Amino acid sequence: MKKEFFMKEAISQAKKALKAGEVPIGAIIVLGEKVVGRGYNQPIRANDPTAHAEIMALKAASRKLKTYRLKEAIIYTTLEPCLMCAGALVHARVDKIIFSASDPKSGVLVNNGGLINSEFLNHKVSFEGGILEAESAELLKDFFSKKRS
Repeated sequence: MKKEFFMKEAISQAKKALKAGEVPIGAIIVLGEKVVGRGYNQPIRANDPTAHAEIMALKAASRKLKTYRLKEAIIYTTLEPCLMCAGALVHARVDKIIFSASDPKSGVLVNNGGLINSEFLNHKVSFEGGILEAESAELLKDFFSKKRS
């Protein structure tokens, strides 16, 4: 129940990205039972290739908590993180990644060799996928089908 509640918060962030014409991906960072950071995709609007939802949520949480180490934090994100975002989550020492939809093309948790489990990483992040997957996948599918037509 709690996971679904927080994932709905991430999905509401994804809808902000959609409204802005960005790929609809959203993320929130939770510490304890409190949301400490929110973010949604905005690389087009920000002219910033790093402005992915997870990065924006990390920045917001770090500013709020006044630290770049987010130990014990959990990120809820609507899409399996890419290499850049997964790397940032490792460096931030996030405890767990909970994602909604799997990303066979760019995801690195369960797809593309599961790079998040690489031996060279100095911090291990646990993860879980599939929370409200249909809702997140539908947002993405609709977005890309409208883009193509």
